[in-house]
Amino acid sequence: MLKELCICITGYVGGNTYDMSGAVDYLCLSSEPLWGAFDYSAARQSAKIYGTEYQFAEQGYANGGAAFFGQNLNDHDVPCAVCHTSRQATLMIPGRNECYPGWTKEYSGYLAAGITHASHSASSFVCLDEQSESVPGDFRNDNGKLLYLTEAICGTLPCPPYVNNRELTCVVCTK
Repeated sequence: MLKELCICITGYVGGNTYDMSGAVDYLCLSSEPLWGAFDYSAARQSAKIYGTEYQFAEQGYANGGAAFFGQNLNDHDVPCAVCHTSRQATLMIPGRNECYPGWTKEYSGYLAAGITHASHSASSFVCLDEQSESVPGDFRNDNGKLLYLTEAICGTLPCPPYVNNRELTCVVCTK
């Protein structure tokens, strides 16, 4: 489905593992990597990158996120796409599932991020399409980088209009 929506490069979401310090961003890694010079041995000190899996059961979603995404995605690996559009600007708006007037909706879904088990502080936030997919043939709990749905917490975030512990939507818009 990812390739059908746009002219894009598909691949796999990667990043640092959930239980180690390091870079926090999610990256869309090509499904067709090209290598330069390399060494077969593991370096003592280096950044590492892992694949990413959906992690919704730990949040108490017994159905693995099916209520949000129409299927159980828990412990499945996460695919990605980097797309080109003829429009100039791209904007991800957290807390909305529709664009403002004058913008074109590319997709909407739910805000997600990684957390560290020690502090539960989020990594970079991403907008998961409400029709998210998983890598075909995959269903192992390898625990590389993990994605969790993001909930609003009242306090410094005003409630209303937000609702405490409610999952946040998001929309990606172009203009």
